[in-house]
Amino acid sequence: MTAAHHWSDTASPAHTDTLVLDYLGALWAETDDLAPELRDELMSTVADYIATRRVAGEDDPAVILRRLGPPEGIAATVRRGRMPPHLRLPAAPRRVAAAPPAGYLEHSGVALLTAGAVVLPAVAPLAGMLLVSASPRWTAVQKSAGWVLAGVPVLLGLLIGLGGLAFHSIESVALAYLLLVAGPFIAGLTLMPGLSRRSVPR
Repeated sequence: MTAAHHWSDTASPAHTDTLVLDYLGALWAETDDLAPELRDELMSTVADYIATRRVAGEDDPAVILRRLGPPEGIAATVRRGRMPPHLRLPAAPRRVAAAPPAGYLEHSGVALLTAGAVVLPAVAPLAGMLLVSASPRWTAVQKSAGWVLAGVPVLLGLLIGLGGLAFHSIESVALAYLLLVAGPFIAGLTLMPGLSRRSVPR
């Protein structure tokens, strides 16, 4: 098998294209002084580059080859100890996993943070955040924000509430209850958009 034939097989979209075959043959001839491993890597990289561009919709091989530059230029760059930067293949599109519909876990978590906080302050929000933390529908940042929004007011409310009970202050107890409810409720509202998220955050 000749070198030109070997590398044209690697770039299957350009296999029958004379321009591409001639280009690869010229590049092979220009790099006969390179180490075999480096030469093979270069030929594979160039062939893959051409094939990827063809698959991406660039059907004119002449345009692709002009973008690559002359074979002697590529060979000279490799001799200087580096692969030409324009040979980097385009990054593969990031795959986003589809999220399953929000289920009992997610809805219960938000419900405990909102309505649950009114009925059972402190306890219900804690259970709600534990459910939220176990779900993949929210990012780590969103979960951390939920803990802060729900947890800080609850801790303040408990401290104020205990002080109010100790000093028989109705106003302090009322303020404590407001904090115990408002913080988790706000956290639930910030997490609610995650119930309709169409993809799983990575």
